[in-house]
Amino acid sequence: MHTFLKVIFFSLLSLTLQAQQPDIPKYISIIRTHIYNEYKGMFKEPKGNLKYPFITPGSSQYADQLWDWDSWLSDIALRQILLEKGNPKDLAEGLKYEQGCVLNFLSFGGFNGWLPHMVNPQSKSREEMMAGRNPFLNNMHKPCLAQHAAFLTKMNGGDASWLREDFYFLQAFVDCYTNHYRHKLTGLYYWQTDEGIGVDNDPSTFYRPDASSGSIFINALMYKELLAMVYLSKQLNQQEIANSFQKDADDLLLSIRKYCWDPKDGFFYSVDLNLRPYEKPKQWWELHSGGPRNWECLIQRLGVWSGFLAMWAGIATPEQAALMVERNFRDTSTFNAEYGIRSLSKLEKMYDLRASGNPSNWLGPIWINANYLTFRGLVRYGYKTEARDLTEKIIRLIGKDFEKYGALHEYYLPDNGEPVLNRGFQNWNYLVLNMIAWYEGKEYVQEF
Repeated sequence: MHTFLKVIFFSLLSLTLQAQQPDIPKYISIIRTHIYNEYKGMFKEPKGNLKYPFITPGSSQYADQLWDWDSWLSDIALRQILLEKGNPKDLAEGLKYEQGCVLNFLSFGGFNGWLPHMVNPQSKSREEMMAGRNPFLNNMHKPCLAQHAAFLTKMNGGDASWLREDFYFLQAFVDCYTNHYRHKLTGLYYWQTDEGIGVDNDPSTFYRPDASSGSIFINALMYKELLAMVYLSKQLNQQEIANSFQKDADDLLLSIRKYCWDPKDGFFYSVDLNLRPYEKPKQWWELHSGGPRNWECLIQRLGVWSGFLAMWAGIATPEQAALMVERNFRDTSTFNAEYGIRSLSKLEKMYDLRASGNPSNWLGPIWINANYLTFRGLVRYGYKTEARDLTEKIIRLIGKDFEKYGALHEYYLPDNGEPVLNRGFQNWNYLVLNMIAWYEGKEYVQEF
């Protein structure tokens, strides 16, 4: 086909596709109307052991609970709302709730760095949390606290003075991951247990032995967390500390690319660290003395959405990103569904869409935060067509939920968009606004 004819053909195709999508503007209007009217339901005042105002997921099930990555991602959506609708008074009011999320967690901080992943007004004091147990046998706040602080600092023109008095506790928190949740042989970070991991029944961690899951989820978050510490250290004029965190980030980047990338599938996977320790044979005749293992972990070829976080975090090379998009994002038999990216590949034996609240179900349903972070990775690497396609799917899903039920839910069925559980869940679902703003070519708020 001649070049001229190709241009005409694809132009007509584009116009045809646009003509087939009249519902998008309607759903965008519905979404904005509902969110603008309801977002302040996430704001909570100081109470009990929470000394600062804070943000909650929004539904009655989480009425007064401050969660780690929930508050971080909700805040990114909140900033989009304030960008579109707010005035200086709204921004000033919102800031105290935003900063309060970080400061409330740091108020539970201490010299060993361990922090809980959820606190509420009735939470025990730090001393009570530490008493009579080894906290490092449990998971802690996910590595997104520095990212949350860096996001707020950057949105505030780089002013980190609000954080100065508690910056020691933030350093201790990040160092705690390095000191207690890092596999020395690979340099990868791991979950200690399958409790409080955010992606509750992710099969790469769920019901696995303790300290065995070198999850791509935690490692992608940790890479960005270390970069956030570099930024915050510089803003507080602590360059030597910034250099130290930069080295940790550089080392982790190399480890993730070395151990988690699978060229066979074109995807980043979690790894299994549960190998018997290698010890040099004492006698020539001992078992395996003629050929000891020379690998430090085993890749887990489980199709979990969090592999896309390597694009969100900037870990993937351009060549790796191209393979991820071609072999995984576009594949409708695995991740790509009618209403977004499945949390687990449809081809996995564990794929299951039934409602579950403890654990929440990450075995296939659509989660908006997962789709938003996947979208951000696509945009980062220049895959605009795929990002637009994903955005339209999420607009329809959220728009139909508001239209039919007048509220949002926690997660959804992949092929018809029906909600599964927890009516009234606001939280990171509001990130659809950030996607819409990008879709419309307008200014949009991005995480650090």
